[in-house]
Amino acid sequence: MSSTQSIIVIIAILIIILIIAFMLIVNRKQLREIIELDDLITKIEKMNLDADIIKLDKMDLAGESLTTLTTWRKNYDQTTTKKIPEVQDLIEKAAEQNAHYQLFKAKKNINQAQEVMRPTFDDAKNTKEVFTELLESNRENQMQLDDLNKNYQDMRKQVLADSFEYGQALDQIESELSAIEGDFTEAKSLTAQGDQVEAKRVLSKIKVALTGVKTKLPEIRQARHELDTVFQDQLREISDSYKKMMSSKYYITKIDVLAEIKNVRTEVDDARKLLQDLKIDELNKKISKIQKEIANLYDVLAKEYKARPFVEENQDKIQRLLSHEQVESKKLVEKLRHIDESYELTHGELAESRQLEQEVNDMNRQYTVDTQNIADGNGVYSDIKASWLSMLERLREISDKQTKMAQDVDGLYDSENVANDSINRFKQEVSLVYRRLERKNLPGNPDTFVQMYTLVVNEIGHVAKELSEVRINMEKISNELIQISDDVERLKREADEIINCADLVELTLQYSNKYSSNETIKKAQTKAMELYSQEFNYKDALDTIATALEKVEPGSYQRLENAYYSDKKNN
Repeated sequence: MSSTQSIIVIIAILIIILIIAFMLIVNRKQLREIIELDDLITKIEKMNLDADIIKLDKMDLAGESLTTLTTWRKNYDQTTTKKIPEVQDLIEKAAEQNAHYQLFKAKKNINQAQEVMRPTFDDAKNTKEVFTELLESNRENQMQLDDLNKNYQDMRKQVLADSFEYGQALDQIESELSAIEGDFTEAKSLTAQGDQVEAKRVLSKIKVALTGVKTKLPEIRQARHELDTVFQDQLREISDSYKKMMSSKYYITKIDVLAEIKNVRTEVDDARKLLQDLKIDELNKKISKIQKEIANLYDVLAKEYKARPFVEENQDKIQRLLSHEQVESKKLVEKLRHIDESYELTHGELAESRQLEQEVNDMNRQYTVDTQNIADGNGVYSDIKASWLSMLERLREISDKQTKMAQDVDGLYDSENVANDSINRFKQEVSLVYRRLERKNLPGNPDTFVQMYTLVVNEIGHVAKELSEVRINMEKISNELIQISDDVERLKREADEIINCADLVELTLQYSNKYSSNETIKKAQTKAMELYSQEFNYKDALDTIATALEKVEPGSYQRLENAYYSDKKNN
């Protein structure tokens, strides 16, 4: 046998082995599927649905429960008489075919069996659940019926025992309980007839109704207590208090208290109708509104009651304060009128003082009206208290303002004396500055200094003239004195600069003579002397000679300047 033939034989053997292996694998897989299908049939048999049907038949179901049983029983009958036998036949054929390795035929039967069995098994499970629910519904319904009936009886006993606490709502409560009792009768009848599904629905309805009544009972009791006890006591208390206050000369204008009480009583009656009809949400809103209205009535009375002690305790005090402030206002107006003859009051002090005086007089008139109303029994104490508190605060503000105004105008006399002293001092200082320059025997004064000197002298003269007038403006004069002070200081600085420059020119010229043969120095000396003696420009003269000297002998001028200021400081 050639090598090629050997290879072919080997490949053929391998193919045969693979085919056999594949067939074995498929065979085992399909065997497992057959076993699984058979297990599902077994599981359905173990559900004991036949036994459940027997038990349910004994329960004599009716209505919705009987309809449900009939529907699912037909479904189960279809499963047992047709579908399961069909599946059993298919899996028997498949098992036989699979055993003889008729794999494709077996697979076809297995697929058909699976298509039937899967929905059949799901239907069986659902049927079991329905049957179980029907079997248990009777027991559960009976237990729930007993529990609900116990709760219902307890509730009826409670309502009967506390019937007074429910007031007008008692009839409606009884009506709702009677309706629930009718539902109990229906539930019992349905249970006895075997219609457990419908009985369960009615029991759920009873449970909801009982819960609703149970929830409303405490709210009803509280509402009845508010309407028949709390509100009545409060309205009587408000009415009695108001009448006592009126007899004690209280006076209330903000609201008509008796009319408001009548309105609230009407609202209480309306709330009773809501209580009677068990309109709980509307009732709660109405009660909340009544509570706010009663609280407002209490607030009105309390406000007047609390305000009266303040009015009575402060009546004399306010009268004294007003009288005192009237006197002080009049004094200040007279004082400012007199001062206005000699001084210009630039901030409207006189007009403001008259306005404050008028305001105090207006407050005094209002006080008179308030006290007369109190005496006549027409005084609203809360309004008077608010007015007097505002009055006290305003009197304090007016007193502070008048005190400051008086202090400010009192300072005018001192300011005038200070201004005269300042003018005399400025005259002396300017005169001293001028004499200092005269003593230097300079060839003349720079134009800028002469102009500044003339300006300052004129300013001093102008202010001196203003101070001699019959009626003076001290604020304007004070501002002018500040300007003069600045100008005098500037004049002093200019005079110092002139003297220092002139002295340094002379020292530098003398020192520069040692370089008199130097053309630069000669020209600088000639120019500096011209500026010094003819133009009186001492600063430029100093700059001219100092610059030339520094070129010839660097640092020389700085030494001369330092020595000059050092000697001046020591002397």
